[in-house]
Amino acid sequence: MAIPDQNNHEDTGFAIAPDPKQAGLTRSVNGIDHTGAEVSLSVIEERPLTIYLNSREIVTAMTIGDHPEYLALGFLINQRMITQDDEVTAIDYDEDLDVVVVRTAVETNHEARLAKATRTSGCAVGTVFGDVMEGVSDVKLAPLTLRASDLYALAHKINTTPSLYLEAGAIHGTVLCQGDRPLVYMEDVGRHNAVDKIAGWMRLNDIGPDDKTLYTTGRLTSEMVIKTALMGIPALVSRSGFTAWGVEIAREVGLTLIGRMRGKRFICLSGEERLSWDIDPDMVPDEPRKARRKSSGAEE
Repeated sequence: MAIPDQNNHEDTGFAIAPDPKQAGLTRSVNGIDHTGAEVSLSVIEERPLTIYLNSREIVTAMTIGDHPEYLALGFLINQRMITQDDEVTAIDYDEDLDVVVVRTAVETNHEARLAKATRTSGCAVGTVFGDVMEGVSDVKLAPLTLRASDLYALAHKINTTPSLYLEAGAIHGTVLCQGDRPLVYMEDVGRHNAVDKIAGWMRLNDIGPDDKTLYTTGRLTSEMVIKTALMGIPALVSRSGFTAWGVEIAREVGLTLIGRMRGKRFICLSGEERLSWDIDPDMVPDEPRKARRKSSGAEE
């Protein structure tokens, strides 16, 4: 089963990249600045999306509204309500009702997971279910070696790609990468939504995780580490910082965790033995001023 992609960017190397000019993702709002002068600001739209698994309503998420099929499927996969053994027969999106129904060949048993719902620290209020956190201890990740030159190349390409993050702020981006190539760049008001979109895309396109890296603009929290590990992706990189529990889980499951990746600088708190120092940081150009401005403070 294939889902048509709204914004294919094969010419730039992305299978999917942000389209900051796509209708319905932002709105122009008038106001005044600190001097009292009138201003017009582009702000992110939010809308509810209700996800069903077969006949059961699972959750209503706040989202920017793009790639709803990938978001719904990825959410269910990352909550372990749909496994690799489950056959997905259809994904039906009703734009008027803001509803996605994911259908499987056999009814799944997920009521126990609903009873264990746990709110997370993620922005836009993410949801993780209790036995997802229990299951992370069984994860076995591939021992992927990361080259420092690839990390710098990824950061440069991602940070200079037109995006809602650069256009309007107040949003998170997550990018699936392979070596020095960014493959799929998803954005949303919550970083967990962006990750779920990537998980859905990987499942529908039969993309394996062992040689992939996940790059995010958001904090490296326990939720982000758990989602990445359960997807089987062995490395997680961020512009932002860490939480102690996120680092602890990354070390337990063998996930390479790199944060504060800005310009020439980054910090690795898990998996440093899997880094290859193949470039002198002094050879790396400074980060573009616009990317530095957007990354400061509020967007973390």
